[in-house]
Amino acid sequence: MFFEVLGDMWVIERNPYIQDDLFSDISRRTSLIQALFHRLDQIRLRAEGNPLTLDLINRANNAVKLFEDWIPEQIDLREKTRRCLSRFTRDDNIHFSGFSRVSHVTDASDWRVEYPFVVLTPSTEQECINIVKACIEIGLAIIPRGGGTGYTGGAVPLTKNCAVI
Repeated sequence: MFFEVLGDMWVIERNPYIQDDLFSDISRRTSLIQALFHRLDQIRLRAEGNPLTLDLINRANNAVKLFEDWIPEQIDLREKTRRCLSRFTRDDNIHFSGFSRVSHVTDASDWRVEYPFVVLTPSTEQECINIVKACIEIGLAIIPRGGGTGYTGGAVPLTKNCAVI
């Protein structure tokens, strides 16, 4: 059960499609978090007072709490980002979907480090200038991307909070 808890959090953090589902469905989020804490409670009941097990459970509880907080933080950051960037480009140029993020996670090098937070497809050069300034204001790292054919990994996001443009 312990590995299920850690595994569930890892899979969700590494799968933008599941994130999309959880970010849009509060009942699934609530059920997931309750299930994670329930599993840890069940392990605690069986721990028989073992101090190492109890310490591990406490650490896992803290990890689940951080994970629980991470979800609304991501939703809020998406909203803030959309509001800020929509001043400079059309809404359909701002992509948070799992499909867009997965499609821009690597270039021809096929190195995969982090998924981008957002993918931006500006329509004009002037939009690019304003989008870059806005991304800096928001605190997003910027990954310039051409056709994605490079073999050097230059278009590979290295940090979670980044924008591929």
